[in-house]
Amino acid sequence: MINLAEAVKLKSILSKKVQELVSELHRSAFVTIEKGQTPKTSNRAMKVIEAELAQVRLDVRTLDRLVYEANIKNSVDFKGGRMALVEAIELATQLRADAELCKQFSMHEKESVRMGYGENTMLYEIAMYEPDEYRERAITLEKDAHKLSNLINAKNYSVEIDFDDSRYF
Repeated sequence: MINLAEAVKLKSILSKKVQELVSELHRSAFVTIEKGQTPKTSNRAMKVIEAELAQVRLDVRTLDRLVYEANIKNSVDFKGGRMALVEAIELATQLRADAELCKQFSMHEKESVRMGYGENTMLYEIAMYEPDEYRERAITLEKDAHKLSNLINAKNYSVEIDFDDSRYF
């Protein structure tokens, strides 16, 4: 048994392991020799690497399924509502994106002078919103995203999934 937080970390480790094994497979696939010589290599046999790669890929699929199931079955309470972890993760991502957008709008001046095309023309760019309101919204959205992320992280450490990680740790 491992907790969901460890499972997420292990998924990353296994993805890297797949890449390493594929690279090893490519290195083991060919040797360069002079004509008539017997190929010698210090590399592992391709069948051994392929078997290990198949096992890691199976573990990746199993771990994915278990993480997805846990993210659907488990939930957090946020702002008076209850939502599945999968939804909470997406909401946290959306809150961060909204906060970034509000920050961008908050950096503009309410009114600024733009150069005109003629000698006597003054052009102004007028914001159709209040930049300070967007600054405040950005702060609130970021706080909400942090709160939700903390709830998700806490849940990730309390939820256990049935996966044997002894091959990797």
